[in-house]
Amino acid sequence: MLILDANILVRAVLGRRVLELIDTYSETAELAAPDAAFRDAWEHVPRVARRRNRNPEALLATLEALGKSIRLVEFHEYAPFEPQARLRMERRDPDDWPILACALAMHCAIWTEDTDFFGVGVATWTTDNVELFFGAATGAH
Repeated sequence: MLILDANILVRAVLGRRVLELIDTYSETAELAAPDAAFRDAWEHVPRVARRRNRNPEALLATLEALGKSIRLVEFHEYAPFEPQARLRMERRDPDDWPILACALAMHCAIWTEDTDFFGVGVATWTTDNVELFFGAATGAH
């Protein structure tokens, strides 16, 4: 399993590469994101869409469709890890604690472009290297 940060969800609706990776690997590698990441993306996408002269409704529809490929992790599933995640993120970006708590609860890595997760005790994968994770997850070499 791989936990997706909100910035990956936003990249999935704004570009091609992340969406292609999700489409390619979602059937063989379990992808998940906490409800907080989806909320963050849902709030961020319309602002970015307007700045880039893109249709916010179309991008939000793409974000909603991602819910078919990405497991939504509800708060109650990662809530027990909130104190530990907050402690690890307090000197970085405290608002990102749900992503870390979710990764701790699910015993898995995070897919992110956010360096705030580096060194907090879980593996992180960036888009440039995430196919290595997918290859290991699917047994490909």
